Amino acid sequence: MLIYANITYDKESPQNMRSSTFLSNFNIKNKFSHQTTVIDKLREENHAVRSLVEHTVASVRIRAEITMLKLSNICKSMSTVKLWFDGKAVESSTTEWIDLTNPATNEVISKVPMTTKSEMERAVESCKKAFKLWSNTSIITRQQKIFNLAQLIRRDKKRIASSITTEQGKTLADAEGDVFRGLQVVEHASSVTSLQMGETLQNIATNMDTYSYRVPIGVCAGIVPFNFPAMIPLWMFPIALATGNTMLLKPSEQDPGACMILMELAKEAGIPDGCLNVIHGKHDAVDFLCTHPDIRAISFVGSDAVGRHVYELAAKSGKRIQANSGAKNHAVILPDADPEYTINQLVAAAFGAAGQRCMALSVAVFVGSARHLIPNLVECAKAVRVGSGDNPNVDMGPVISEDAKRRILACINRAEEQGATVLLDGRHLIVQGYEKGNFIGPTILADVKVHLTQLNN
Repeated sequence: MLIYANITYDKESPQNMRSSTFLSNFNIKNKFSHQTTVIDKLREENHAVRSLVEHTVASVRIRAEITMLKLSNICKSMSTVKLWFDGKAVESSTTEWIDLTNPATNEVISKVPMTTKSEMERAVESCKKAFKLWSNTSIITRQQKIFNLAQLIRRDKKRIASSITTEQGKTLADAEGDVFRGLQVVEHASSVTSLQMGETLQNIATNMDTYSYRVPIGVCAGIVPFNFPAMIPLWMFPIALATGNTMLLKPSEQDPGACMILMELAKEAGIPDGCLNVIHGKHDAVDFLCTHPDIRAISFVGSDAVGRHVYELAAKSGKRIQANSGAKNHAVILPDADPEYTINQLVAAAFGAAGQRCMALSVAVFVGSARHLIPNLVECAKAVRVGSGDNPNVDMGPVISEDAKRRILACINRAEEQGATVLLDGRHLIVQGYEKGNFIGPTILADVKVHLTQLNN
């Protein structure tokens, strides 16, 4: 049985190629006179089949290229988060992108690049080159640039806060607090003229004096979490710059917008090109920063698991490392506690920023007769208004992602299964107009035993 093919092929439009195949029994007769004819037909048929395959492959390839072109155009039509190299925003050449969503709606609002290895190398080299000049710049000059930066952050604090609310979800008031607390560190960095003073001691021995100097160490890196996208970068790079170092930042891929605005302001403040660069990504970018030989120090803020990984990997690579990992706050309420003040503080600490901060209060222990405050605590928590962070009447916004919401709901479910009493249940909250958002209402569990899994999450 052989396969025959009839082919119609339009050279101008390969995708219009049409082919039809049919099957036929072919009997080879014994007569020699017919054998030549059979061989010729076989050759023709093989040529036809080969042509069909070649043209089909060409058609598939062209269609695939057209599809990829369409996808590429779709990506180009959506805004993308840029890298920051040498004082300007740069489009990444990556083919891998991360969806950046608004937590209140789960709509994709931009694409974040997974920075390529060559781009990360370029960022380090840029910082390394800039360090040679910046480290020899006078302290007074560096101080003036930090003064300028502080003024610009004050000017644009609402713009930065708006970006935080859109990408991270916290309320505008909380987002402005995020910026303000970072600004305090910028102001502190302005006192570098005294912070960087060394020490001297005369006559430590006969004809011997000692001198100590504080000197820049080189390229530093900062790894930033999602929960404070302005404050934590401002913990890092103003101090590094003021003391003569350069810095490569990796903001969270979940809300990089505030960090990118800060880069623009640093440029406007007069920070030289290359002193501040930004890459984006996930695990590969973190590991790159922890192991690159030209990066001398790393500052990290984030979860316990990632913090341990960063500390171990960076330490093995001989880097200075500070790893500020997750925390867990507890409150102990004694019988003589002021009722109104205590309840207000508990609610604010537990549900501010949707509980997404290392200083969030997750456990309250009521001692003795203080338990009579629990019903009042529940009523106060019920009054917390949940909704989109850009609504000025809202007290609590969404959590950062669908994964975070699922994880929190799973914790509540496990606690209930293990015997906890749900005094206030926020699992089924729906915010009108934001039905697809990552919202969870205030939730309070009682009768939680110390062995329950919930206490360890």
